[in-house]
Amino acid sequence: MKILGLSAYYHDSAAALVEDGRIVAAAQEERFSRRKFDPAFPSRAIRACLETAGWQPGDIGQVVFHEQPGEKFRRLVATHAALAPDGFWSFRAAMPGWIGGKLFTGAQIRRELRRISPDFAAPLAFAAHHQSHAASAFYPSPFEDAAILTLDGVGEWSCASMAAGSGNAVELLKEQRFPHSPGLLYSALTQYLGFKVLSGEYKVMGLAPYGQPVHARTMLDNLLDLRGDGSFRLDMDYFGFAAGQSMITARMEALFGRKRRGAEDPLLPFHMDMAASLQAVIEEILRRMVRNAVAETGMRDLCMAGGVALNSVANGKILAEGLIDRLWVQPAAGDAGAALGAALAYWHGTLGQPREILSPDAMQGALLGPAHDPREAEARLRRLGAALEVHPPEEIDRRVAAALSEGQVAGWMQGRMEFGPRALGSRSILADPRHPGMQKTLNLKVKYRESFRPFAPAVMAGHADGWFALNGPSPYMLEVVPLKEERRHIVNDPGPDAPVPERLALPRSDIPAVTHLDYSARVQTVDPEVSPRFHALLSAFHDATGCPILVNTSFNLRGEPIVESPEDAYRCFMGSEIDLLVVEDCLMTKAAQPAGLLRDYRDDLAPD
Repeated sequence: MKILGLSAYYHDSAAALVEDGRIVAAAQEERFSRRKFDPAFPSRAIRACLETAGWQPGDIGQVVFHEQPGEKFRRLVATHAALAPDGFWSFRAAMPGWIGGKLFTGAQIRRELRRISPDFAAPLAFAAHHQSHAASAFYPSPFEDAAILTLDGVGEWSCASMAAGSGNAVELLKEQRFPHSPGLLYSALTQYLGFKVLSGEYKVMGLAPYGQPVHARTMLDNLLDLRGDGSFRLDMDYFGFAAGQSMITARMEALFGRKRRGAEDPLLPFHMDMAASLQAVIEEILRRMVRNAVAETGMRDLCMAGGVALNSVANGKILAEGLIDRLWVQPAAGDAGAALGAALAYWHGTLGQPREILSPDAMQGALLGPAHDPREAEARLRRLGAALEVHPPEEIDRRVAAALSEGQVAGWMQGRMEFGPRALGSRSILADPRHPGMQKTLNLKVKYRESFRPFAPAVMAGHADGWFALNGPSPYMLEVVPLKEERRHIVNDPGPDAPVPERLALPRSDIPAVTHLDYSARVQTVDPEVSPRFHALLSAFHDATGCPILVNTSFNLRGEPIVESPEDAYRCFMGSEIDLLVVEDCLMTKAAQPAGLLRDYRDDLAPD
């Protein structure tokens, strides 16, 4: 059976295709609409997935949505009724959207599918939100049996769940219900720190290493009542999200003695300490949940999904502390991945179909999106006026490796697009990790974002053990681990009161551009069988320099989704200080591009 899984209408809409339990294609709507975290119905993503799979709309035998809208509406009504009259105006503002569409999501989905093609006639089913997350975590994993944890903001009622997976069955064992949410706790403090909710959480995690967790005890004593099994209750006097108001209340500001930071206000040591404290609290919550899951299921392999599962620092500590034997996190752990989980939940759970366990996993390196034919990509770039050279892959790799070793920055677009938030060598910006100033250069001159934001090392799988203290492969960049002692440099850190650029300038290892303040890194191991093209470039760089590692960050500018098409890639290249661009077999250098085009693109993409 061919199944279409969907997520839509809240955050990061996506489509996924599954045939008889095998993942065929998956993509996020934002990559095509160019609207980051686009919540709209994923019409473009559906078309792209169908084209990638070679399917027609009439081939689809079942459509599955990633949550149950009726139950979500009941939660909204019950919550506002319990809090009345607080939140009346936000409730009133939300009602037209529900009465006009969301309450009738089934009819809306069928209408949108018919707009794509009248041949869409498959029946529609609804999975529970955390059921979708749990399915996305367990079914593609390499484990026959595993404990499952899902943690996010909120689905219908559930904000976190624990389940046991065995064979083709997932059994829900317990859940934590709204408003006592680990994801919303993190988002509330994200807002307090002056970052945008649902997109700034990564920034808070990146800021945490610059501070000390001096406020963690205050958080644990006041904001939440944390129990031994990891469940907790928030003190809602500090939080406004249940009534649809601000994420935090004035009482939160009074507790910590400071007003909420404005988006453009300077980052002070206080903010860094708050980020570190929040990170410590989330780690403690997760630590207790993991211990409880192991105790209740008797399973020492763990699968995770939901937005909180993208906290790679916490993931690394769970493994390092020996709480489990093996960890597998769905690389598209957020709402986009729930589209895939909904389809898998229907095939294995509803229909009871057997599950095939694949090695290294069933996600195919998360390279599930569309690809572009090299000749067609060349033609499209020429129509833009791009000055390009066409070379065989070996020559491309040699030239790019040489340029990177000289300190240049490359945009790299090859093969099928990644599914999920991480660029994994298919839509990436690449650089030499040995250059001490490369982190600052990439943040300020290429990504146009905060200088403290960290970057990840992509390392040839066969060389990873010589550089990092890994517990096993890390193909999806979802684990922060220490660098080996012999790769570290002793530095005299000036401390948290010193400016961030001064601390970043200190070369802490042989690969300073990807080394965090605590000598750790968010590692991606690159397998030649899964990502042969990216591995070949890493191999060429290793041959040229002796270093098997490259800086790997997503191919996009601040505030934009990762590039999808040759046109997206060229626009990003021309509007930034990226030095060279590779799109399939096409190599472009900035110096060779027409001056008029360069000026036009720079004006178009100039950051605010």
